[in-house]
Amino acid sequence: MTTTDNTSGSGGSVLDVEIGALQGGSANLSQYTGKAVLVVNVASKCGLTPQYAGLERLQERYAPMGFTVLGVPCNQFLGQEPGSAEEIAEFCSATYGVTFPMTEKIEVNGDGRHALYDRLVGFADDEGHTGDIRWNFEKFLIGKDGRVVARFSPQTEPESAEVVAALEKAIA
Repeated sequence: MTTTDNTSGSGGSVLDVEIGALQGGSANLSQYTGKAVLVVNVASKCGLTPQYAGLERLQERYAPMGFTVLGVPCNQFLGQEPGSAEEIAEFCSATYGVTFPMTEKIEVNGDGRHALYDRLVGFADDEGHTGDIRWNFEKFLIGKDGRVVARFSPQTEPESAEVVAALEKAIA
């Protein structure tokens, strides 16, 4: 985890970015101003997909304290999120009981990278990695002010000590 100020991309609050909700309309990220948000690019057919369970437990435990997980479906990694919005929503609900909000399916890397990820990818993780998303389930913790406060690799479990410590600091 790194706690440097986010000066990447176009700067400013990540929560100013416009993005659609999974099942239509706006995801209205500005509604999370004053809350900590864990932004995670997700996929339904990945070896890391069981992380949905830990993400949902974080949501259940910390939502009352000013926190939310925000799932961002992406099909850029070996086509592991091929479904429609309805199929993704049904899978997440039926398989993992997901209650946290989800955005529309987007691209997180390359020429089609969504503006949300333009604002995220310049922030370094503990190992100094910045830039492109490496795989599904890479995590960015956004502070109450809408700026990135931590980045975690895809393999870092949602309920790991480092994620929980950063999350608890962000909601304090």
